[in-house]
Amino acid sequence: MKTGIIQQHNTADIQDNRQRLAESIRSLAKQGAELIVLQELHNSLYFCQTENVDLFDLAETIPGPSTDFFGALARELQVVIVTSLFERRAPGLYHNTAVVLEKDGSIAGKYRKMHIPDDPAYYEKFYFTPGDLGFHPIQTSVGRLGVLVCWDQWYPEAARLMALQGADMLIYPTAIGYESSDTPDEQERQRMAWQTVQRGHAVANGLPVVTVNRTGHEPDPSKQTNGIEFWGTSFVAGPQGELLYEAPRDSETTAIIDVNLQRSEQVRRWWPFLRDRRIDHYDDIIKRFID
Repeated sequence: MKTGIIQQHNTADIQDNRQRLAESIRSLAKQGAELIVLQELHNSLYFCQTENVDLFDLAETIPGPSTDFFGALARELQVVIVTSLFERRAPGLYHNTAVVLEKDGSIAGKYRKMHIPDDPAYYEKFYFTPGDLGFHPIQTSVGRLGVLVCWDQWYPEAARLMALQGADMLIYPTAIGYESSDTPDEQERQRMAWQTVQRGHAVANGLPVVTVNRTGHEPDPSKQTNGIEFWGTSFVAGPQGELLYEAPRDSETTAIIDVNLQRSEQVRRWWPFLRDRRIDHYDDIIKRFID
């Protein structure tokens, strides 16, 4: 399956961000992309660097303006698009939500981010209610998509639950970068850990992984930090963790990667991890910690 990714640097101009995404989507579709994946919260700057109640105004309903906009593109270009939106569910109730748009422009399904971080410059718990839709793949015309979001990518449980429900691939819209006070060595350790854990999900589940991150520097409006330098490095890994594509760290990029969904069948025959799971002895996994 020809899978398109868009690694973009965002600005405060939402209309410009969306228009540039639309241009990239059109270009990828023209090149034959069947599935196009966008980065996390792609319409705006990454607003979670501060806690500001006025920023809830960025949220929108689903269906709403963005699903209409990207749905129209999906319908016109006959592609499946994975979007990432700030969802206004009700007054005072907001989610970080991935929405998958089918080739006919309809909403194939959505996933509300389950794991919500709370770290300096990543104050997501202030904005996002943890998801309540669970971990379920979204059925589309191009396959069953195991869509998760950013911080979810560190959790093997989330990837496994998607795999156990027949996901054909794991997809992670992402917004992650460097904290400027860390040393270059520490920054590199973090970036490589981020990629390594996701390649591990590919291996453990015998599935391709598609991760699309943003790039560029975004300042901290509070000036308490030096802002975030998003580390790009969007990538696609095959079901043995092999890198099929890796984007640069510091520039906008679009790419099409031909992902062989049939390869998972053969890899799982060689490495039958699902067969050999000792499900009769995993009860304690639901505990916070085993004292």
